[in-house]
Amino acid sequence: MSRTLISCLLAVGLAAAVLDVPVHAHPMEGANAGFVQSVDGPAPGPFLYLGAKHMVTGYDHLLFLVGVIFFLRRLRDVILYVSLFTLGHSLTLLYGVLADVNVNAYVIDAIIGLSVVYKGFENVGGFRRVFGIAPDTRIAVLVFGLFHGLGLATKLQEFMVSDNGLVANILSFNVGVEMGQILALFGVVAVLGYWRHRPSFSRWSFATNTALMVGGFLFAGVQMVGFVLFS
Repeated sequence: MSRTLISCLLAVGLAAAVLDVPVHAHPMEGANAGFVQSVDGPAPGPFLYLGAKHMVTGYDHLLFLVGVIFFLRRLRDVILYVSLFTLGHSLTLLYGVLADVNVNAYVIDAIIGLSVVYKGFENVGGFRRVFGIAPDTRIAVLVFGLFHGLGLATKLQEFMVSDNGLVANILSFNVGVEMGQILALFGVVAVLGYWRHRPSFSRWSFATNTALMVGGFLFAGVQMVGFVLFS
């Protein structure tokens, strides 16, 4: 795959993610929303599926994870950082729904957009060049994982109307999310692993992470406008 094609695909993907999706980062619409609203009792199978589907189609999670593992070459490092993200994501997803924590969805989703900006900026050495500092990436990934989970929790709270079977359903959904994350990571790791051995990787890594930052800024901006107009 040529470097031009790679860049075009990335640009198209980012544009589609920002401009042609629902306003929030965690859409729950149509049949999925209707199903969640109709559930009255444990339904682990369907919630497992919904969780996996959310992760595989969750552009906000995928863009952030692409940034996280972009320069990671060792499998143990990939496992470490993904585990930190998973820990943060799971904690706030479960706690947010079970404890009925109410937060503004626009604010949380803006922070999620900025998490993509952060990772792209860190990947191009922005913190060292501009601020002369080197943030602890492990802590940052864990903290942003907390926000990603809380963002999903706010969306689920809009549709879950019954407490009957709530714990089983949320646990099943969370397991599905992590299963979907593993599936998505296989694809991302495979593509990046192949690309790293091509001459174009070193030439286009800066542009790719800049594109991540642009996508994150655009998404965060949409959320901030939504906060001003609709909150």
